[in-house]
Amino acid sequence: MAIVTTKAIVLSSLKYSDSSLIVKCYTQEEGVKSYLIRGVLKAKKGGIKIAYFQPLTQLKIVANHNTKNTLNSIKEVQVSYHYTSIYNDIIKQSVVFFLSEILSNSIQEEEKNSSLFTYLETAFIWLDIHDNVANFHLLFLLNLTGFLGFYPDLSEKNKLGFNLLEGNFSDSVHEKNFISGNNFYQFKKLLGINFDSIEKVSFSKAERQQILQIIIRYFELHLDGFRNPKSLQVLEAVFS
Repeated sequence: MAIVTTKAIVLSSLKYSDSSLIVKCYTQEEGVKSYLIRGVLKAKKGGIKIAYFQPLTQLKIVANHNTKNTLNSIKEVQVSYHYTSIYNDIIKQSVVFFLSEILSNSIQEEEKNSSLFTYLETAFIWLDIHDNVANFHLLFLLNLTGFLGFYPDLSEKNKLGFNLLEGNFSDSVHEKNFISGNNFYQFKKLLGINFDSIEKVSFSKAERQQILQIIIRYFELHLDGFRNPKSLQVLEAVFS
């Protein structure tokens, strides 16, 4: 067993017994790790608080990481970045619950990936400090595919559509998992841009929902065992 000091982003938490939580985090030093937080639901003053384990909270932890594939434990915890708006804004809150479910479902590796951790860290800070965030989740998910190994191949963007299975542009409009027409036009708006450009991108409510469904389908085709997020309906309701 090794004692590790690392930044960590909370992906999910699950009640365990009457007083404990199992918390899944993406850590800067060792990728995905799960922790048993004993007694946190009945924590006394001065102990580890349940508020630390809200979805996508950014933490700095001192943890015991074991090598036997069992749950790890946290010795010390503090918030590394205090969100100012995410947990007070119903739209941002819905986005956070949705994205935490996607991330928990998508990232499995127990190994260091500094560039992915930095992407998550900076993206959620951007979400916290900006107001126009209606399209944030679309760009976040599309850019996340670059860290997961299946970002769209941009080399032939002038073709008639995009093949979701192959991850490239194509003229074969009758292929399965092929998008063309307005869906293709709207999808292309998100390619190759950063978060500061997202405020200039406009979608109707119907287009936003359609593009999100396309991106989720893209994840399903490229990630084994990817499940349709349960929080999708809540997110769509908030944006409708």
